Formats: sequence, structure tokens, C-alpha cells
Amino acid sequence: QVQLVESGGGLVQAGGSLRLSCAASGSIFRIHDMAWYLQAPGKQRELVAAITGGGTTNYADSVKGRFTISRDNGKNTMYLQMNGLKPEDTAVYYCAAHVDISLVTSTREYWGQGTLVTVSS
Repeated sequence: QVQLVESGGGLVQAGGSLRLSCAASGSIFRIHDMAWYLQAPGKQRELVAAITGGGTTNYADSVKGRFTISRDNGKNTMYLQMNGLKPEDTAVYYCAAHVDISLVTSTREYWGQGTLVTVSS
């Protein structure tokens, strides 16, 4: 079994910065792509940023130039550095990962519990 735990959310003023972390643990053979999603109240969950096992990154247009996704494979941890935060960034942020637990199992998708980011105006 694999667990993902997010941390680092909180209340910040507009223009401020925050760093989110996602730590993976459990029966892990290899972590492939990982991603951050956000979900605002009453809306669909949407992709913020993604990073492959090799380090290739992609970002939603709304966060390009402000957010940076990274990972530390030795620690099985992913990060999201958020700068220049805006009130519209307010949401619950979720970590997701595609994980192999052995060579003979198919890749499965795992999700964290989410961490709340609130940006005040």
C-alpha cells in the first residue's frame, strides 16, 4: 500500500509565498509521474502542475512563472513552490502519483488527503 501526505498549506496574504510538500511512503518500487491538483468549492478538480520521473515539468497557464514543481526521488517527496500568490489561488491542493509497487504489478494512481491554501486580499 502507498500513502501520500501533503503539508505546507495555510493562510497567506496576496503577493506572498508558500511551499507545499507531498511525501510518499509504503510499498514503493518506482514512482512515475506526480502532479498537483486544486479544487475550489463547488468546482471540478483541475491540474496545477505535473512532473515526470525524469524531471520533465508542465504547468497550467494560470500559474506559469509563479509556481515551480520539483521532486526529490531519494526522499520520495514532491514540492510546489508558490510565489506571487493571488486570491484566486485559494483552494484545496491535492497530490497525485502513479506508482509501481513491484516489477510485476501495473501502475496505480494514488491521491493525498489535500491541504488548504487560503490567499487573502
